[in-house]
Amino acid sequence: MNAIEVRELRKSYGDHVAVRGIDLTVAEGEVFALLGPNGAGKTTTTEVLEGYRARDGGDVRVLGQDPASAGRRWRADIGIVLQTATDAAELSVRETVRQFAGYYPDPRDVEEVIDLCGLTAKAGARVQSLSGGQRRRVDVALGIIGRPRLLFLDEPTTGFDPEARRQFWELVRTLSREGTTILLTTHYLDEAEALADRLAVIAAGRIVAEGTPSTLGGRDSAPATVSWRDGDGAHEVRTVDPIGTVVNLARHTGISGLQVRQPSLEDIYLDLIGAKA
Repeated sequence: MNAIEVRELRKSYGDHVAVRGIDLTVAEGEVFALLGPNGAGKTTTTEVLEGYRARDGGDVRVLGQDPASAGRRWRADIGIVLQTATDAAELSVRETVRQFAGYYPDPRDVEEVIDLCGLTAKAGARVQSLSGGQRRRVDVALGIIGRPRLLFLDEPTTGFDPEARRQFWELVRTLSREGTTILLTTHYLDEAEALADRLAVIAAGRIVAEGTPSTLGGRDSAPATVSWRDGDGAHEVRTVDPIGTVVNLARHTGISGLQVRQPSLEDIYLDLIGAKA
């Protein structure tokens, strides 16, 4: 069974059309990244999938059920990490995670989750005393405490320092190995490339490209940039045959600084959203 199946999803706010007939499939156990600029329709789409927002049209199935009418058992199988930080007033990290654990029929061990999220040293601290990045880790802990089959991660590493981001990536890989399906929205393209099995780009309310990080938007067949220097100065060409170009240059003397650069995921992404701007 696919974890998520969406056909012709549509949603408008008054005269503004936020989502224009999206089709989307996410397999069970897959890490799927949804990319797009602000206002593209990412948040609306994920909120419909989470059961937080009613849709205007289309068919949506999440873990085999329509999120608009699914019950408590379905919600227990869903984990959500929203963009906004948790505010638990006077509760400590441990108390907050323990409280949320009580909402689920088969939660993870509280201390295990605190450790997985890098919060062991802050387990006894009040949530309101934590830094922004530490509070974001609490959000992640609350998202995974229920042992979800499907986890929604909405900009999960906002406020994380580089070390914390890498630790979080390893957590996502651990959850994926355990069979958790993960839908990730992020503006960090290196994060999407490191974690996602597949990804899609949404712009102006439509999916404009879908594929693996290496094939999205024809990345695997897109022209490469070959640059070098010689007696006439610096040169740069784009070519679909970079090997042939390098072989030809190797026949000449005085060539230095030879480099071949394949298009990055960021290059492809910017081309895709630019075409829809």
